[in-house]
Order: sequence, then structure tokens, then C-alpha cells
Amino acid sequence: MSDIPATLHYTEEHEYVKPTDETNVVQVGITDYAQGELGDVVYVDLPKPGTKFGRMEVFGTIEAVKAVSELFCPVSGEVVEVNELLDQDPAAINRDPYGDGWMIKLKVRNSGELDQLLTATDYAGHIGE
Repeated sequence: MSDIPATLHYTEEHEYVKPTDETNVVQVGITDYAQGELGDVVYVDLPKPGTKFGRMEVFGTIEAVKAVSELFCPVSGEVVEVNELLDQDPAAINRDPYGDGWMIKLKVRNSGELDQLLTATDYAGHIGE
């Protein structure tokens, strides 16, 4: 069974959104289910801080031994921080997708978009758990 924290929001494309201590800033990464499906992550291509994205626009790619996948921005906003640890240690995504393996922090442009994301229960149903 995949780890699906109840306090997070999810996309059907397997990204998660986690609140931070900063107002309107969320942490974005891929779910435990997604990292398990991908296998060993060997590289991530992430945007620079200051880059703006619309909801569900591609914000980067993730490369694993099995495949290369696009990463989709769950909500519109501006990248305020990128997890530089992943440059040296992309496998942190496999070990700790909701902790050390986060990808970007995003200043949310429209907080109403968060309501369009899946709850943990919805996401569990989406992946058949």
C-alpha cells in the first residue's frame, strides 16, 4: 500500500501539494505511489525560482531507470524555491517523497484552485487502494 497522507492534496497525475508555514506557499512533489511506479529516480529537471506556471502546465521532468515522465504544476503560481538536494541526490524522491524528496515550493496565484485537487480518499480511489 502507498503512503497517502490525509493532510495533503493530490492530482490525478500523481503530484501532491503540501502546505508550508508561509502564507500561500505550498510544497510540490510526486506521491509515494508515483515514485514506486517509476522505480529508481536518477535525475530531475526542475525550473528556476521566479518561473511562473499555470495550473497543470509542465514544470519539469523526472527520469528513472524505467522511464522519463513530465511533472505537472498542480496549481498556478510562481516557483519560490527549488530543492537543490535533488541535484546531488535524486533518489531522495524514492526514500522520502513527502519530506526530503519535495521538488518545488510554489507561491499560489489562486488559492481556489486547491479546492479542485483530490483529497487523500479521492486519490486512494484513483490509484485503486
